[in-house]
Amino acid sequence: MQLEWGDVTHVTKVDPAKPLPADLEVLSGTDLVLVGGSDDVTEENTLEAIDALQATVPDTPVFQEPSSGAHVSSATVERADAVAVPAVFNGDRDHFVGKHVELFTEIGEQPGELLGANLPLVGRLVESKGRDVVAELAANLVGEGYVVQHLESAAADRAGVETAYTPEQVAGAALATETFYGFPIFYIEYSGTYGGPDDVEAAARHLEETRLFYGGGIDSAEAATEILEAGADAIVVGDCFHDDPETFRATIPE
Repeated sequence: MQLEWGDVTHVTKVDPAKPLPADLEVLSGTDLVLVGGSDDVTEENTLEAIDALQATVPDTPVFQEPSSGAHVSSATVERADAVAVPAVFNGDRDHFVGKHVELFTEIGEQPGELLGANLPLVGRLVESKGRDVVAELAANLVGEGYVVQHLESAAADRAGVETAYTPEQVAGAALATETFYGFPIFYIEYSGTYGGPDDVEAAARHLEETRLFYGGGIDSAEAATEILEAGADAIVVGDCFHDDPETFRATIPE
């Protein structure tokens, strides 16, 4: 499914380890769904969530956002519209580059096992057909520059984040995301607590092509409006989607 980034202002983060709301039609106003979480996520519950979401809102792109390479398989790659791969600037090495090396090591050594394809191999090196499949998979990966700012969150614990960034450092990470890494998304994550507009304003000044996502504590129209007016291209709403669908509806811009 082709995604027009300029149309994305509301993103829903769905944790596959949590129960989904009974009425998934609440998602009809969102522009993009990210499926992923920090605790108790498996390939199985990821696939169940992706299938349920795509059956209910078939015209809304559904991306997998794995916190571990173990969650990515031939089935998730095939069934999700894309795989969003975070690079956590203020995390440990594993969650900035380590997971990426691990993922591509698995692809390079065993693309058939990962992608479900019967590919010719010489030793453990990929031949031309294998390289084509690897290139196809790589085209379906979406890089995300990521800053995790809530130190007491599960996301910070999982990514080894020990220090929150200052607004100036957030701005630097945003600039690096666009000009050096060329990722389409820069994501400021406050993980369940509201961080306010300061980091958003700092990052927005440096971004032209990369889309600025903010997630954390968006539980009202007022909070959504403040973050969007501060310069975010999109808000990411997660907790209230699972906990209070009516509050979730209020976060969708009109």
